[in-house]
Amino acid sequence: MSDIHHITYLCRHEIDSHQWDQCIDASVSPLIYGHSYYLDRITENRWDALIMDDYKAVMPLTWRSKFGIRYLYQPAFTQQTGIFSLAALSPSQIEAFLHQLDLHFRFAEIYLNHSNAYAAFERRTNYVVPLNAPYEQLSGQYKKDLTRNLKLAQRSSLYYKREVDPQTALHDFRREYAKRLPAIKEDDYRRFETLCEYLRDQDRLLTRTVLDEHQQPLCSALFLRDAHRFYLIHSTTPRVGRDTAANHFLLDQFIREFAGTPTILDFEGSDHPGIAHFYSNFGGVDQPYFFYRHNRLPWPVRWLK
Repeated sequence: MSDIHHITYLCRHEIDSHQWDQCIDASVSPLIYGHSYYLDRITENRWDALIMDDYKAVMPLTWRSKFGIRYLYQPAFTQQTGIFSLAALSPSQIEAFLHQLDLHFRFAEIYLNHSNAYAAFERRTNYVVPLNAPYEQLSGQYKKDLTRNLKLAQRSSLYYKREVDPQTALHDFRREYAKRLPAIKEDDYRRFETLCEYLRDQDRLLTRTVLDEHQQPLCSALFLRDAHRFYLIHSTTPRVGRDTAANHFLLDQFIREFAGTPTILDFEGSDHPGIAHFYSNFGGVDQPYFFYRHNRLPWPVRWLK
C-alpha cells in the first residue's frame, strides 16, 4: 500500500456496508467487532468512519456527544476496533488516520486492533490459542497448574453442555459481575442482547455451560464466532464452580470440541495478572492490541477529564 494518503470522513449513512464488510473480511485483522452489523447494533448506528483509497483501509469512529462536544469512546463488549487494512500499515499511514481523527474529535479513548502497532500507543494483553492442531497436541501445551485443576474437575464428575439459552448466560454474568463492572450501563446490556439475538440467528453465537452430577450449573460462557475465530465475550463462574475448577473444564472441553479447525480461540484479555496467568495456562500466546488517547478539550474540562 502506497504512503500517499487519501482519507475521507463518512457519516454512517454514507458508508457502503457491503464494501465495508468486504474490507473487514479481507483485512490483516478480520475481527468481528469491525463489521457493520456489529457496530450498528452495539452503537445503535451511532458511528462514522475514515476510509482510505476506496475501502482499502477503514477505521470505525464510535462517538458520543456531551455538552455539544463529540468524542470517541470504546463501546462495551467491543474489545478492539482501530484501522482495518488490506495490507500492513506503515507508521506514516497510522499517523495519517490519527491526524484525521484528531481534526474531527477533541477527545478520544479507544482501543486499536493487533495490526495497528505504533510506538505512541499503550500495549494491552490479549491471549489467543490457534486451534488448527489435534487436541492431543493442543493439550500438550497446557501448563502444570491447568493440568492439576483438570484432574480436580474430573474427580468432580462435571458435565459439559452445549447450547444453553443466551439469556440465561447473560443473566448469570450480570448477577455475578455487574457490581464489579459499573462502567457497563443498562443500555450497554440492552444493546448487547440485541446483538446476540442477531448473531444467534446468523449462527455466530455459542453458549456453553458446565453442570454437576445433579445437573446444577457451575459455570457458563458466551462465545461469538466468525470465519476466523471464537471470541470469549464473557464467562461466569460462581464460588461453587471455582471450587470444582469448572471454568478450567469448560474451556478445555471447548478446545477439545473445536481442535483441528482452522480457527483461533480468543480469550479477550487480560491485563489483570491473575486472569492473564489463567489464559496463558492453556498455551495461549499474547496477541496485543493498543490503547490510544488524545485530549483537546477546553480548560477546565480537559483537567477534569
